[in-house]
Amino acid sequence: MDNKLKFTESHEWVRDNGDGTVTIGISAHAQELLGDVVFVELPEIESEFDAGDAFSLVESVKAASDIYSPVSGTVIAVNEDLEDSPELVNDEPYDNGWIATIKMNDAEELEDLKVAEDYLASLEEEDED
Repeated sequence: MDNKLKFTESHEWVRDNGDGTVTIGISAHAQELLGDVVFVELPEIESEFDAGDAFSLVESVKAASDIYSPVSGTVIAVNEDLEDSPELVNDEPYDNGWIATIKMNDAEELEDLKVAEDYLASLEEEDED
């Protein structure tokens, strides 16, 4: 896993692209919980979201799950490959399974997210409960 990634409590990941934009997807843990992904509803380009807003939907053989925007901003790109190959979310959650790129309104929101090490530790705590 890329140590530059940050994570939300709801298992979205964020990669800071260093230019005021972030790429967003769901964690390996989230895709394992969902099972085989069969459909991803992509957000509209130029749509705006606040941090915590549902901006995408991932459907699997088990369930449908809202995906929440970890930061506030405007969608500038979506992963159209997911329309024909939603299984990329399962196969490559941190690479070709990304969902959208957002131009952030406030880069300081990234400070509210967990670094990879803390996120993994929180998953271990969940497993112990």
